[in-house]
Amino acid sequence: MLFSSLLVLAVAPFIHAASVPVTNHDHDHTHVERVALPKRWYHAEGHPVHDLFKRGPGDDGETRPAVGSQAWLDQFPAQRPDVSQLPAAWTAALDAAVKAGKIPNIPIPTGTGSTNPVYPAGANPMSPEICSATYKCRNKEDIWDAPDGVFASSFDDGPQPSTAGLVQFLQSNDVKTTHFMIGINIRANPQLFLQAFNAGHDIAVHTYNHPYMTTLSNQEVLAQLGWTMQIIHESTGGRLPRYWRPPYGDSDERVRAIAGEIFGLETVIWNQDTIDWGMSTGITKPEDVASHLQQWISGPKSPGLVILEHEISDLSVGAFITAFPLIAQNGWKFMSLAETFGDSPYLNADSSTSATVTKASILDGGDATSSSSSSSTSATTTSSSTSTSSTPTPTIKTNATKNAGMKVQQSYYWTASLVLAGVIAGSLL
Repeated sequence: MLFSSLLVLAVAPFIHAASVPVTNHDHDHTHVERVALPKRWYHAEGHPVHDLFKRGPGDDGETRPAVGSQAWLDQFPAQRPDVSQLPAAWTAALDAAVKAGKIPNIPIPTGTGSTNPVYPAGANPMSPEICSATYKCRNKEDIWDAPDGVFASSFDDGPQPSTAGLVQFLQSNDVKTTHFMIGINIRANPQLFLQAFNAGHDIAVHTYNHPYMTTLSNQEVLAQLGWTMQIIHESTGGRLPRYWRPPYGDSDERVRAIAGEIFGLETVIWNQDTIDWGMSTGITKPEDVASHLQQWISGPKSPGLVILEHEISDLSVGAFITAFPLIAQNGWKFMSLAETFGDSPYLNADSSTSATVTKASILDGGDATSSSSSSSTSATTTSSSTSTSSTPTPTIKTNATKNAGMKVQQSYYWTASLVLAGVIAGSLL
């Protein structure tokens, strides 16, 4: 009898372990679903992004400030972020990464704000240690080219007044793009931001106020990326962007490391530049932009196109609209850039229109849950406010029933394993 009891206790944990699948969290998007975890999470357990952007109590059925309200505005810097106001969790994650040797200690270049940064004498921007994207050094982890035959669409510097026409045109053609947005522009144009997001377009990071990133200190890089992620996070039902594009294409190994190690961001550059931003000031002629677009679209399909375009004026958006029919005529597959390179443009949600957004960190004991917006027009449509009142967004509620079912199912596995162990033990005696 004693032997039987001991055998039950010895065998039960192994049977229980076999009955509940484990999850392999890696960067290859190969995941085995575990009962108590969300179906998809991009980053490995232990990645700082899980702790830095846990969704707070305001998303657990309580009201949150409406996008555009005064309470929403008060959460974010009105201009260039002040590094003395960085959240402690962000600086702690940076300090830990530096201490662990994950952030390269390379020279910081200087710049006037209107010219490419210049590294100190003896520092080679093309070296593997620095690898400056401004100087066209390609880190193999960065995105420069699209797959063959793919037109990977994206626009920089939104939201701005011309965003409305761009979104309307894309909707009329049943396609979407990736918007690399500037934090202060989101804060200044919340209605336009929501127009792009609620239309299902992908939202990505283009820093908070568009500086040359390699010229900044570690803390300043942290602020530029962190606050842009934060304003997007708080304005999209808790989504965390997966991609960022450095202004002017200015990134190096240090900046890349901060973006990736601290915030889980992947760096996107481009392989063709329209210089369409210059049409508004006369630097670029509209006919030159049109000619370049026609040349690239009618040219070779290997590699695929990642064209730098902007939503800063009707001229820049109009150049894209004029060239758009050529894309299909020349056999290109038009895709949002973010969708081109992964199964989701976000770290914790399938898309801008998915109803499910991961609500808690995987580090919280595997009790990650999901939330769904109660909007009747779109699963993730976020409400806005043009006044300074704190009108709440649609209530986001926890899927408690689903969680309860998970716990019951796990309890069932444990009970069943004990019974099975007893049967096995009895048959052996």
